[in-house]
Amino acid sequence: MILGLERLPDRIGEGGIFAFSGMDGPTHTASRFVGTWGERLPDLLFHTPRRRKLSVGLPADFSVAYVTGDVCSWAGAAGALTLAYTHWHTLAGEACEGCSIALGFAEEAAAAAAGAETEAAPGLTLTRDPQAGDWVVLARQEHRFAVSFGVSREEAVARAQAGMSVSMEETVAERVASCLRLPKLPDPALDRLLQKCVSVMKVNTLAAEAGMKQHWSTPDRVPHRDMWLWDTVFHSLAMNALDPELSCQCLFTMLEAQQEDGMIPHQISVSGRRSSITQPPILAWGMWENFRHLGKPEALAYALPYLERYLEWSLQHRDVNGNGLLEWAIAGDVMCRSGESGMDNSSRFDKGVKVDAVDFNVFMARDMYYLSLICRELEQEEKAAFWARHAEELSQRIQTRLWSETDKFYYDLEPEGGLSPVKAVSGFLPLLLDNLPEQHTEGLVRMLKDPLHFLTPCPVPSIAVSQPEWGTDMWRGPTWINMNVFIILGLRKQGRREEAEWLKQRTIGLVQKYYLKYGVVFEYYDSTDRVDPVDCDRKGPRRKPYDIRVKTDSIRDYHWTAALTALLLLEEDTN
Repeated sequence: MILGLERLPDRIGEGGIFAFSGMDGPTHTASRFVGTWGERLPDLLFHTPRRRKLSVGLPADFSVAYVTGDVCSWAGAAGALTLAYTHWHTLAGEACEGCSIALGFAEEAAAAAAGAETEAAPGLTLTRDPQAGDWVVLARQEHRFAVSFGVSREEAVARAQAGMSVSMEETVAERVASCLRLPKLPDPALDRLLQKCVSVMKVNTLAAEAGMKQHWSTPDRVPHRDMWLWDTVFHSLAMNALDPELSCQCLFTMLEAQQEDGMIPHQISVSGRRSSITQPPILAWGMWENFRHLGKPEALAYALPYLERYLEWSLQHRDVNGNGLLEWAIAGDVMCRSGESGMDNSSRFDKGVKVDAVDFNVFMARDMYYLSLICRELEQEEKAAFWARHAEELSQRIQTRLWSETDKFYYDLEPEGGLSPVKAVSGFLPLLLDNLPEQHTEGLVRMLKDPLHFLTPCPVPSIAVSQPEWGTDMWRGPTWINMNVFIILGLRKQGRREEAEWLKQRTIGLVQKYYLKYGVVFEYYDSTDRVDPVDCDRKGPRRKPYDIRVKTDSIRDYHWTAALTALLLLEEDTN
Protein backbone atom coordinates (compact mmCIF):
# COMPACT_ATOMS: atom_id res chain seq x y z
CA MET A 1 0.00 0.00 0.00
CA ILE A 2 1.57 3.29 -1.13
CA LEU A 3 0.73 6.16 1.20
CA GLY A 4 0.10 9.64 -0.17
CA LEU A 5 -1.12 8.80 -3.68
CA GLU A 6 -4.17 10.97 -3.05
CA ARG A 7 -1.82 13.99 -3.13
CA LEU A 8 -0.76 13.28 -6.70
CA PRO A 9 -2.22 15.16 -9.68
CA ASP A 10 -5.52 13.86 -11.04
CA ARG A 11 -5.65 15.84 -14.30
CA ILE A 12 -4.42 14.53 -17.63
CA GLY A 13 -4.31 16.38 -20.93
CA GLU A 14 -3.41 16.05 -24.58
CA GLY A 15 0.25 16.79 -25.17
CA GLY A 16 1.28 16.18 -21.56
CA ILE A 17 4.70 14.52 -21.35
CA PHE A 18 4.94 10.91 -20.17
CA ALA A 19 8.45 9.47 -20.15
CA PHE A 20 11.31 8.13 -18.06
CA SER A 21 13.24 10.63 -15.95
CA GLY A 22 17.00 10.94 -15.63
CA MET A 23 16.43 11.32 -11.89
CA ASP A 24 15.68 7.57 -11.83
CA GLY A 25 18.38 6.21 -14.11
CA PRO A 26 20.05 6.42 -17.54
CA THR A 27 18.29 8.21 -20.39
CA HIS A 28 18.72 7.97 -24.16
CA THR A 29 17.62 11.15 -25.89
CA ALA A 30 18.60 9.99 -29.39
CA SER A 31 16.01 7.18 -29.26
CA ARG A 32 13.19 9.76 -28.93
CA PHE A 33 11.22 7.12 -27.01
CA VAL A 34 9.22 9.80 -25.23
CA GLY A 35 5.46 9.71 -24.85
CA THR A 36 2.80 12.38 -24.86
CA TRP A 37 -0.88 11.89 -24.15
CA GLY A 38 -2.99 11.71 -27.29
CA GLU A 39 -6.21 13.43 -28.25
CA ARG A 40 -8.23 10.40 -27.11
CA LEU A 41 -7.18 9.66 -23.56
CA PRO A 42 -5.41 7.61 -22.35
CA ASP A 43 -3.84 6.89 -25.76
CA LEU A 44 -0.09 7.55 -25.82
CA LEU A 45 2.03 8.80 -28.72
CA PHE A 46 5.68 7.73 -28.72
CA HIS A 47 7.78 10.32 -30.55
CA THR A 48 10.27 8.00 -32.21
CA PRO A 49 11.32 9.23 -35.68
CA ARG A 50 8.20 7.46 -36.98
CA ARG A 51 5.62 7.80 -34.23
CA ARG A 52 3.93 4.86 -32.59
CA LYS A 53 0.58 4.97 -30.81
CA LEU A 54 -0.46 2.90 -27.82
CA SER A 55 -4.24 2.75 -28.07
CA VAL A 56 -5.95 2.11 -24.75
CA GLY A 57 -9.63 1.32 -24.34
CA LEU A 58 -11.23 1.68 -20.88
CA PRO A 59 -14.66 0.92 -19.43
CA ALA A 60 -16.96 3.96 -19.46
CA ASP A 61 -16.83 4.51 -15.69
CA PHE A 62 -13.02 4.79 -15.51
CA SER A 63 -11.42 8.06 -14.41
CA VAL A 64 -7.91 9.23 -13.52
CA ALA A 65 -6.83 8.18 -10.04
CA TYR A 66 -3.39 9.82 -10.27
CA VAL A 67 -0.91 10.84 -12.94
CA THR A 68 2.64 12.21 -12.92
CA GLY A 69 5.22 12.46 -15.69
CA ASP A 70 6.10 8.78 -15.43
CA VAL A 71 3.22 6.91 -13.71
CA CYS A 72 -0.52 6.90 -14.27
CA SER A 73 -3.52 5.00 -12.96
CA TRP A 74 -7.14 4.96 -14.12
CA ALA A 75 -9.74 3.29 -11.89
CA GLY A 76 -13.35 2.14 -12.12
CA ALA A 77 -15.72 -0.53 -10.86
CA ALA A 78 -13.86 -3.30 -12.70
CA GLY A 79 -10.46 -2.41 -11.24
CA ALA A 80 -7.61 -0.27 -12.54
CA LEU A 81 -5.21 0.39 -15.39
CA THR A 82 -1.73 1.37 -14.18
CA LEU A 83 1.26 2.48 -16.26
CA ALA A 84 4.81 3.12 -15.05
CA TYR A 85 8.21 3.46 -16.69
CA THR A 86 10.77 0.91 -15.54
CA HIS A 87 13.64 2.22 -17.71
CA TRP A 88 14.08 4.78 -20.49
CA HIS A 89 13.20 2.04 -22.96
CA THR A 90 10.28 0.28 -21.24
CA LEU A 91 6.79 1.23 -20.11
CA ALA A 92 5.15 -1.48 -17.98
CA GLY A 93 1.44 -1.81 -17.37
CA GLU A 94 -1.20 -3.72 -15.49
CA ALA A 95 -4.79 -3.80 -16.74
CA CYS A 96 -8.02 -5.25 -15.39
CA GLU A 97 -10.76 -6.99 -17.37
CA GLY A 98 -12.37 -4.75 -19.95
CA CYS A 99 -9.22 -2.79 -20.83
CA SER A 100 -7.96 -3.10 -24.41
CA ILE A 101 -4.34 -2.42 -25.40
CA ALA A 102 -3.02 -2.13 -28.97
CA LEU A 103 0.17 -0.81 -30.60
CA GLY A 104 0.64 0.54 -34.11
CA PHE A 105 2.06 3.41 -36.12
CA ALA A 106 0.37 6.73 -35.47
CA GLU A 107 0.37 7.61 -39.18
CA GLU A 108 -0.30 4.16 -40.62
CA ALA A 109 -0.53 5.03 -44.34
CA ALA A 110 2.68 7.07 -44.31
CA ALA A 111 4.45 4.37 -42.33
CA ALA A 112 3.43 1.66 -44.78
CA ALA A 113 4.53 3.77 -47.73
CA ALA A 114 7.96 4.17 -46.11
CA GLY A 115 8.34 0.45 -45.60
CA ALA A 116 7.55 0.38 -41.88
CA GLU A 117 5.91 -2.83 -40.73
CA THR A 118 3.58 -4.06 -37.98
CA GLU A 119 3.78 -7.76 -37.17
CA ALA A 120 1.77 -9.96 -34.83
CA ALA A 121 3.19 -12.95 -32.95
CA PRO A 122 1.91 -14.92 -29.95
CA GLY A 123 1.62 -12.39 -27.12
CA LEU A 124 3.44 -9.75 -29.16
CA THR A 125 2.84 -6.81 -31.49
CA LEU A 126 6.01 -5.66 -33.21
CA THR A 127 6.54 -2.40 -35.11
CA ARG A 128 9.66 -1.88 -37.19
CA ASP A 129 10.91 1.31 -38.82
CA PRO A 130 13.69 0.33 -41.24
CA GLN A 131 14.62 3.95 -41.96
CA ALA A 132 15.29 4.83 -38.30
CA GLY A 133 16.50 1.32 -37.49
CA ASP A 134 14.30 0.89 -34.43
CA TRP A 135 11.70 -1.51 -33.07
CA VAL A 136 8.91 -0.81 -30.62
CA VAL A 137 7.20 -3.89 -29.23
CA LEU A 138 4.07 -4.54 -27.18
CA ALA A 139 4.12 -7.74 -25.12
CA ARG A 140 1.01 -8.87 -23.27
CA GLN A 141 0.14 -11.82 -21.07
CA GLU A 142 -3.11 -11.90 -19.10
CA HIS A 143 -3.35 -8.66 -17.09
CA ARG A 144 0.29 -7.59 -17.62
CA PHE A 145 1.80 -5.77 -20.61
CA ALA A 146 4.87 -3.75 -21.56
CA VAL A 147 5.96 -1.52 -24.43
CA SER A 148 9.68 -1.41 -25.21
CA PHE A 149 12.13 0.21 -27.59
CA GLY A 150 15.12 -1.52 -29.16
CA VAL A 151 17.47 -1.31 -32.11
CA SER A 152 16.75 -4.94 -32.92
CA ARG A 153 13.75 -7.23 -32.66
CA GLU A 154 15.50 -9.34 -30.05
CA GLU A 155 16.44 -6.39 -27.88
CA ALA A 156 12.96 -4.85 -27.91
CA VAL A 157 11.25 -8.19 -27.21
CA ALA A 158 13.61 -9.04 -24.33
CA ARG A 159 13.03 -5.65 -22.73
CA ALA A 160 9.25 -5.95 -23.06
CA GLN A 161 9.19 -9.44 -21.59
CA ALA A 162 11.35 -8.28 -18.68
CA GLY A 163 8.99 -5.34 -18.14
CA MET A 164 6.07 -7.69 -17.57
CA SER A 165 7.75 -9.29 -14.57
CA VAL A 166 8.50 -6.16 -12.52
CA SER A 167 6.54 -5.33 -9.39
CA MET A 168 4.15 -2.54 -10.40
CA GLU A 169 3.65 -1.42 -6.81
CA GLU A 170 7.40 -1.12 -6.20
CA THR A 171 7.94 0.67 -9.53
CA VAL A 172 5.17 3.18 -8.83
CA ALA A 173 6.51 3.78 -5.33
CA GLU A 174 10.00 4.47 -6.69
CA ARG A 175 8.74 6.86 -9.35
CA VAL A 176 6.54 8.97 -7.05
CA ALA A 177 8.91 9.06 -4.06
CA SER A 178 10.45 12.43 -4.93
CA CYS A 179 7.01 14.02 -5.33
CA LEU A 180 5.67 12.63 -2.07
CA ARG A 181 8.68 13.93 -0.14
CA LEU A 182 7.55 17.49 -0.86
CA PRO A 183 6.12 19.51 2.02
CA LYS A 184 2.35 19.28 1.96
CA LEU A 185 0.61 22.55 1.16
CA PRO A 186 -2.49 23.37 3.25
CA ASP A 187 -4.66 23.88 0.16
CA PRO A 188 -5.20 20.44 -1.48
CA ALA A 189 -5.71 21.99 -4.93
CA LEU A 190 -2.43 23.91 -4.73
CA ASP A 191 -0.72 20.83 -3.33
CA ARG A 192 -1.76 18.90 -6.46
CA LEU A 193 -0.55 21.77 -8.63
CA LEU A 194 2.80 21.60 -6.86
CA GLN A 195 2.93 17.85 -7.47
CA LYS A 196 2.13 18.44 -11.15
CA CYS A 197 4.86 21.05 -11.47
CA VAL A 198 7.47 18.86 -9.81
CA SER A 199 6.53 15.89 -11.99
CA VAL A 200 7.06 18.08 -15.08
CA MET A 201 10.44 19.14 -13.69
CA LYS A 202 11.34 15.53 -13.07
CA VAL A 203 10.40 14.22 -16.51
CA ASN A 204 12.33 17.04 -18.21
CA THR A 205 15.52 16.23 -16.27
CA LEU A 206 17.91 13.84 -17.99
CA ALA A 207 20.92 11.78 -16.97
CA ALA A 208 24.50 11.94 -18.25
CA GLU A 209 24.67 10.78 -21.85
CA ALA A 210 26.81 11.35 -24.93
CA GLY A 211 28.34 14.84 -24.61
CA MET A 212 26.60 15.63 -21.31
CA LYS A 213 28.88 14.50 -18.49
CA GLN A 214 26.26 14.73 -15.74
CA HIS A 215 22.59 15.53 -15.25
CA TRP A 216 21.05 18.22 -17.47
CA SER A 217 17.63 19.63 -18.19
CA THR A 218 15.58 20.52 -21.24
CA PRO A 219 12.67 22.94 -21.72
CA ASP A 220 10.55 20.05 -22.97
CA ARG A 221 11.27 16.50 -24.10
CA VAL A 222 9.06 17.18 -27.14
CA PRO A 223 9.76 19.10 -29.35
CA HIS A 224 12.97 20.82 -28.12
CA ARG A 225 14.92 17.89 -26.59
CA ASP A 226 18.11 19.99 -26.23
CA MET A 227 19.64 21.95 -23.34
CA TRP A 228 19.07 25.73 -23.32
CA LEU A 229 20.99 28.38 -21.41
CA TRP A 230 18.60 30.58 -19.44
CA ASP A 231 16.06 27.76 -19.23
CA THR A 232 18.63 25.72 -17.31
CA VAL A 233 18.91 28.45 -14.68
CA PHE A 234 15.14 28.76 -14.28
CA HIS A 235 14.88 24.99 -13.86
CA SER A 236 17.65 25.01 -11.26
CA LEU A 237 15.92 27.57 -9.03
CA ALA A 238 13.16 25.16 -8.04
CA MET A 239 15.40 22.08 -8.21
CA ASN A 240 17.47 23.72 -5.44
CA ALA A 241 14.58 23.03 -3.08
CA LEU A 242 14.31 19.39 -4.16
CA ASP A 243 17.87 18.26 -4.90
CA PRO A 244 20.50 21.03 -4.84
CA GLU A 245 23.27 18.61 -5.83
CA LEU A 246 21.38 17.67 -9.00
CA SER A 247 20.64 21.34 -9.64
CA CYS A 248 24.36 22.07 -9.42
CA GLN A 249 25.11 19.30 -11.90
CA CYS A 250 22.68 20.78 -14.42
CA LEU A 251 24.32 24.20 -14.09
CA PHE A 252 27.78 22.65 -14.50
CA THR A 253 26.66 20.84 -17.66
CA MET A 254 25.57 24.18 -19.10
CA LEU A 255 28.83 25.88 -18.10
CA GLU A 256 30.88 23.05 -19.59
CA ALA A 257 29.34 23.81 -23.00
CA GLN A 258 31.49 26.96 -23.06
CA GLN A 259 33.52 27.49 -26.21
CA GLU A 260 37.23 28.32 -26.36
CA ASP A 261 36.56 32.05 -26.69
CA GLY A 262 34.30 32.12 -23.62
CA MET A 263 30.94 32.21 -25.39
CA ILE A 264 28.24 29.84 -24.09
CA PRO A 265 25.76 28.80 -26.81
CA HIS A 266 22.07 29.13 -26.08
CA GLN A 267 21.25 25.62 -27.34
CA ILE A 268 23.29 22.42 -27.07
CA SER A 269 22.22 18.98 -28.25
CA VAL A 270 23.34 15.61 -26.94
CA SER A 271 24.98 14.98 -30.30
CA GLY A 272 27.21 18.04 -29.77
CA ARG A 273 25.43 20.45 -32.09
CA ARG A 274 25.65 24.02 -30.78
CA SER A 275 23.95 27.22 -31.76
CA SER A 276 25.83 30.31 -32.89
CA ILE A 277 24.15 32.72 -30.43
CA THR A 278 24.02 32.98 -26.67
CA GLN A 279 21.17 33.87 -24.27
CA PRO A 280 20.54 36.13 -21.25
CA PRO A 281 23.50 36.04 -18.84
CA ILE A 282 21.93 34.76 -15.63
CA LEU A 283 24.29 31.86 -14.82
CA ALA A 284 26.13 33.64 -11.98
CA TRP A 285 22.76 34.29 -10.33
CA GLY A 286 21.90 30.61 -10.79
CA MET A 287 25.16 29.47 -9.23
CA TRP A 288 24.75 31.85 -6.28
CA GLU A 289 21.21 30.64 -5.62
CA ASN A 290 22.44 27.06 -5.78
CA PHE A 291 25.21 27.89 -3.30
CA ARG A 292 22.61 29.27 -0.88
CA HIS A 293 21.00 25.80 -0.83
CA LEU A 294 23.97 23.49 -1.42
CA GLY A 295 26.54 25.42 0.61
CA LYS A 296 29.58 24.15 -1.29
CA PRO A 297 32.24 26.82 -1.94
CA GLU A 298 34.05 24.31 -4.14
CA ALA A 299 31.12 24.45 -6.57
CA LEU A 300 31.53 28.22 -6.80
CA ALA A 301 35.26 27.81 -7.31
CA TYR A 302 34.65 25.39 -10.17
CA ALA A 303 32.13 27.72 -11.82
CA LEU A 304 34.06 30.98 -11.38
CA PRO A 305 36.42 30.77 -14.40
CA TYR A 306 33.54 29.79 -16.69
CA LEU A 307 31.42 32.69 -15.43
CA GLU A 308 34.21 35.24 -15.74
CA ARG A 309 35.09 34.24 -19.29
CA TYR A 310 31.43 34.30 -20.29
CA LEU A 311 30.78 37.81 -18.98
CA GLU A 312 34.05 39.02 -20.50
CA TRP A 313 32.98 37.57 -23.86
CA SER A 314 29.64 39.40 -23.70
CA LEU A 315 31.31 42.71 -22.82
CA GLN A 316 33.75 42.28 -25.70
CA HIS A 317 31.30 41.09 -28.39
CA ARG A 318 27.93 42.62 -27.57
CA ASP A 319 28.74 46.32 -27.35
CA VAL A 320 29.22 46.95 -31.06
CA ASN A 321 28.78 50.73 -30.87
CA GLY A 322 31.12 51.03 -27.90
CA ASN A 323 28.79 53.15 -25.76
CA GLY A 324 28.97 50.91 -22.70
CA LEU A 325 25.51 49.36 -23.26
CA LEU A 326 24.93 45.90 -24.72
CA GLU A 327 22.92 44.83 -27.76
CA TRP A 328 21.42 41.44 -28.57
CA ALA A 329 22.40 39.74 -31.80
CA ILE A 330 19.74 40.27 -34.49
CA ALA A 331 18.87 37.75 -37.21
CA GLY A 332 16.95 38.14 -40.44
CA ASP A 333 14.17 35.71 -39.54
CA VAL A 334 11.04 37.80 -38.95
CA MET A 335 9.68 35.06 -36.66
CA CYS A 336 12.86 35.00 -34.59
CA ARG A 337 14.79 38.24 -34.95
CA SER A 338 16.39 37.89 -31.51
CA GLY A 339 16.47 34.34 -30.28
CA GLU A 340 19.48 35.46 -28.27
CA SER A 341 17.29 37.69 -26.10
CA GLY A 342 14.95 34.78 -25.34
CA MET A 343 12.11 37.03 -26.55
CA ASP A 344 12.36 35.62 -30.07
CA ASN A 345 9.64 37.48 -31.95
CA SER A 346 9.07 40.51 -29.72
CA SER A 347 7.99 43.67 -31.53
CA ARG A 348 11.00 45.31 -29.84
CA PHE A 349 13.01 43.85 -32.71
CA ASP A 350 10.64 44.44 -35.64
CA LYS A 351 12.93 47.06 -37.20
CA GLY A 352 15.66 44.43 -37.51
CA VAL A 353 18.33 46.68 -35.97
CA LYS A 354 20.46 46.28 -32.88
CA VAL A 355 19.24 48.24 -29.87
CA ASP A 356 20.87 48.87 -26.52
CA ALA A 357 18.57 46.43 -24.78
CA VAL A 358 17.28 47.18 -21.30
CA ASP A 359 16.93 43.48 -20.41
CA PHE A 360 20.42 42.52 -21.62
CA ASN A 361 22.00 45.32 -19.59
CA VAL A 362 20.00 44.53 -16.46
CA PHE A 363 20.91 40.85 -16.69
CA MET A 364 24.56 41.74 -17.22
CA ALA A 365 24.70 44.22 -14.33
CA ARG A 366 22.96 41.72 -12.09
CA ASP A 367 25.22 38.81 -13.05
CA MET A 368 28.32 40.96 -12.51
CA TYR A 369 26.96 41.73 -9.04
CA TYR A 370 26.45 38.02 -8.30
CA LEU A 371 29.90 37.28 -9.66
CA SER A 372 31.27 39.78 -7.14
CA LEU A 373 29.46 37.90 -4.36
CA ILE A 374 30.97 34.63 -5.58
CA CYS A 375 34.45 36.16 -5.62
CA ARG A 376 33.98 37.57 -2.14
CA GLU A 377 32.82 34.17 -0.84
CA LEU A 378 36.00 32.69 -2.31
CA GLU A 379 38.06 35.49 -0.64
CA GLN A 380 39.12 36.94 -3.98
CA GLU A 381 38.58 40.52 -2.89
CA GLU A 382 40.26 42.25 -5.82
CA LYS A 383 38.06 40.44 -8.32
CA ALA A 384 35.02 41.03 -6.14
CA ALA A 385 35.66 44.78 -6.15
CA PHE A 386 36.25 44.76 -9.92
CA TRP A 387 32.93 43.10 -10.76
CA ALA A 388 30.99 45.09 -8.16
CA ARG A 389 32.31 48.32 -9.65
CA HIS A 390 31.39 47.29 -13.19
CA ALA A 391 27.92 46.23 -12.02
CA GLU A 392 27.35 49.63 -10.44
CA GLU A 393 28.63 51.53 -13.48
CA LEU A 394 26.35 49.60 -15.83
CA SER A 395 23.42 50.05 -13.47
CA GLN A 396 23.94 53.81 -13.56
CA ARG A 397 24.05 53.83 -17.36
CA ILE A 398 20.74 51.92 -17.44
CA GLN A 399 19.09 54.39 -15.08
CA THR A 400 20.27 57.50 -16.88
CA ARG A 401 20.15 56.46 -20.54
CA LEU A 402 17.26 53.97 -20.81
CA TRP A 403 14.77 55.79 -18.57
CA SER A 404 12.00 57.93 -20.02
CA GLU A 405 11.19 60.77 -17.66
CA THR A 406 8.08 61.46 -19.72
CA ASP A 407 6.59 57.95 -19.47
CA LYS A 408 8.31 56.97 -16.20
CA PHE A 409 9.39 53.69 -17.84
CA TYR A 410 12.49 51.99 -19.24
CA TYR A 411 12.95 51.42 -22.98
CA ASP A 412 15.56 50.09 -25.38
CA LEU A 413 17.83 52.73 -26.93
CA GLU A 414 17.73 52.78 -30.73
CA PRO A 415 20.84 53.31 -32.92
CA GLU A 416 19.80 56.87 -33.79
CA GLY A 417 19.85 57.76 -30.10
CA GLY A 418 16.14 57.86 -29.33
CA LEU A 419 14.25 55.52 -27.03
CA SER A 420 12.22 52.72 -28.62
CA PRO A 421 8.46 53.33 -28.74
CA VAL A 422 7.72 49.72 -27.70
CA LYS A 423 6.47 49.32 -24.13
CA ALA A 424 7.68 45.82 -23.28
CA VAL A 425 7.82 43.74 -20.11
CA SER A 426 11.61 44.16 -20.24
CA GLY A 427 11.05 47.73 -19.05
CA PHE A 428 10.24 46.45 -15.55
CA LEU A 429 13.51 44.54 -15.11
CA PRO A 430 15.50 47.46 -13.64
CA LEU A 431 13.47 46.75 -10.48
CA LEU A 432 16.10 44.03 -9.95
CA LEU A 433 18.91 46.57 -9.61
CA ASP A 434 20.40 48.08 -6.48
CA ASN A 435 20.06 51.80 -5.82
CA LEU A 436 17.06 52.27 -8.09
CA PRO A 437 15.76 55.82 -7.55
CA GLU A 438 12.49 55.81 -5.59
CA GLN A 439 10.76 57.89 -8.26
CA HIS A 440 11.70 55.24 -10.86
CA THR A 441 10.16 52.52 -8.70
CA GLU A 442 7.01 54.59 -8.32
CA GLY A 443 6.78 55.09 -12.07
CA LEU A 444 7.19 51.37 -12.77
CA VAL A 445 4.55 50.42 -10.21
CA ARG A 446 2.11 52.93 -11.70
CA MET A 447 2.74 51.45 -15.17
CA LEU A 448 2.21 47.94 -13.79
CA LYS A 449 -1.16 48.99 -12.35
CA ASP A 450 -2.29 50.93 -15.44
CA PRO A 451 -5.11 49.07 -17.31
CA LEU A 452 -4.25 51.04 -20.44
CA HIS A 453 -0.85 49.33 -20.56
CA PHE A 454 0.05 46.38 -18.30
CA LEU A 455 -2.80 45.76 -15.86
CA THR A 456 -4.55 42.93 -17.70
CA PRO A 457 -6.74 40.13 -16.33
CA CYS A 458 -3.64 37.88 -16.39
CA PRO A 459 -0.65 40.17 -15.88
CA VAL A 460 2.05 40.88 -16.98
CA PRO A 461 1.75 41.05 -20.80
CA SER A 462 5.00 40.77 -22.74
CA ILE A 463 4.14 44.03 -24.49
CA ALA A 464 1.58 46.58 -23.33
CA VAL A 465 -1.99 46.13 -24.54
CA SER A 466 -1.69 49.71 -25.80
CA GLN A 467 0.84 48.60 -28.41
CA PRO A 468 -0.65 48.21 -31.91
CA GLU A 469 1.25 44.91 -32.32
CA TRP A 470 -0.27 43.34 -29.19
CA GLY A 471 -1.74 39.86 -29.72
CA THR A 472 -1.57 36.28 -28.48
CA ASP A 473 1.65 35.32 -30.29
CA MET A 474 4.53 34.44 -27.94
CA TRP A 475 6.39 37.62 -26.94
CA ARG A 476 3.94 39.92 -28.71
CA GLY A 477 1.42 40.07 -25.87
CA PRO A 478 1.13 36.83 -23.86
CA THR A 479 2.13 36.47 -20.21
CA TRP A 480 5.26 34.48 -19.41
CA ILE A 481 5.87 33.08 -15.94
CA ASN A 482 9.61 33.79 -15.99
CA MET A 483 9.03 37.50 -16.55
CA ASN A 484 6.47 37.57 -13.74
CA VAL A 485 8.99 35.99 -11.39
CA PHE A 486 11.61 38.61 -12.29
CA ILE A 487 9.09 41.35 -11.58
CA ILE A 488 8.04 39.75 -8.28
CA LEU A 489 11.70 39.58 -7.20
CA GLY A 490 12.25 43.16 -8.31
CA LEU A 491 9.22 44.48 -6.45
CA ARG A 492 10.44 42.78 -3.29
CA LYS A 493 13.91 44.22 -3.77
CA GLN A 494 12.43 47.71 -3.96
CA GLY A 495 10.32 47.13 -0.83
CA ARG A 496 7.00 46.80 -2.71
CA ARG A 497 5.96 43.59 -1.00
CA GLU A 498 2.22 44.11 -1.34
CA GLU A 499 2.44 44.42 -5.12
CA ALA A 500 4.84 41.46 -5.24
CA GLU A 501 2.41 39.25 -3.30
CA TRP A 502 -0.47 40.36 -5.53
CA LEU A 503 1.47 39.37 -8.67
CA LYS A 504 2.61 36.11 -7.11
CA GLN A 505 -0.97 35.05 -6.37
CA ARG A 506 -2.18 36.11 -9.81
CA THR A 507 0.64 34.10 -11.41
CA ILE A 508 -0.11 30.94 -9.45
CA GLY A 509 -3.82 31.35 -10.15
CA LEU A 510 -3.21 31.63 -13.90
CA VAL A 511 -1.18 28.42 -14.10
CA GLN A 512 -3.69 26.66 -11.82
CA LYS A 513 -6.72 27.72 -13.89
CA TYR A 514 -5.47 26.21 -17.13
CA TYR A 515 -3.91 23.17 -15.47
CA LEU A 516 -7.36 22.31 -14.09
CA LYS A 517 -8.92 22.85 -17.52
CA TYR A 518 -6.36 21.09 -19.71
CA GLY A 519 -4.25 18.90 -17.41
CA VAL A 520 -0.94 20.50 -18.47
CA VAL A 521 1.10 23.64 -17.77
CA PHE A 522 1.73 25.88 -20.75
CA GLU A 523 4.66 27.82 -22.19
CA TYR A 524 2.70 31.11 -22.05
CA TYR A 525 -0.84 32.49 -21.61
CA ASP A 526 -3.07 35.15 -23.14
CA SER A 527 -2.67 38.15 -20.85
CA THR A 528 -6.27 39.27 -21.46
CA ASP A 529 -7.60 35.76 -20.73
CA ARG A 530 -9.85 35.86 -23.80
CA VAL A 531 -8.01 33.06 -25.63
CA ASP A 532 -7.13 29.74 -24.02
CA PRO A 533 -3.44 28.74 -24.26
CA VAL A 534 -4.28 25.93 -26.69
CA ASP A 535 -5.52 28.55 -29.17
CA CYS A 536 -2.77 31.18 -28.78
CA ASP A 537 -0.59 31.87 -31.79
CA ARG A 538 3.05 30.81 -31.82
CA LYS A 539 5.20 32.38 -34.52
CA GLY A 540 2.16 32.41 -36.73
CA PRO A 541 -1.48 31.35 -36.39
CA ARG A 542 -2.53 28.32 -34.40
CA ARG A 543 -3.00 25.25 -36.62
CA LYS A 544 -5.63 22.61 -35.95
CA PRO A 545 -5.73 19.75 -35.22
CA TYR A 546 -2.98 19.86 -32.60
CA ASP A 547 0.14 18.12 -33.92
CA ILE A 548 3.43 19.25 -32.45
CA ARG A 549 5.31 17.79 -35.42
CA VAL A 550 3.42 19.94 -37.88
CA LYS A 551 3.14 23.21 -35.92
CA THR A 552 4.47 24.02 -32.45
CA ASP A 553 1.84 25.84 -30.40
CA SER A 554 2.16 27.04 -26.80
CA ILE A 555 4.22 24.10 -25.53
CA ARG A 556 2.60 21.81 -22.99
CA ASP A 557 4.28 20.70 -19.77
CA TYR A 558 6.84 23.43 -20.26
CA HIS A 559 9.68 23.09 -17.79
CA TRP A 560 10.27 26.66 -16.67
CA THR A 561 6.56 27.33 -16.18
CA ALA A 562 6.45 24.29 -13.91
CA ALA A 563 9.72 25.06 -12.11
CA LEU A 564 8.99 28.72 -11.42
CA THR A 565 5.42 27.98 -10.32
CA ALA A 566 6.83 25.37 -7.95
CA LEU A 567 9.33 27.96 -6.73
CA LEU A 568 6.50 30.36 -5.89
CA LEU A 569 4.51 27.63 -4.17
CA LEU A 570 7.45 26.38 -2.11
CA GLU A 571 9.27 29.56 -1.22
CA GLU A 572 9.55 31.06 2.18
CA ASP A 573 9.21 34.76 1.49
CA THR A 574 12.43 35.98 3.09
CA ASN A 575 13.80 38.17 0.29
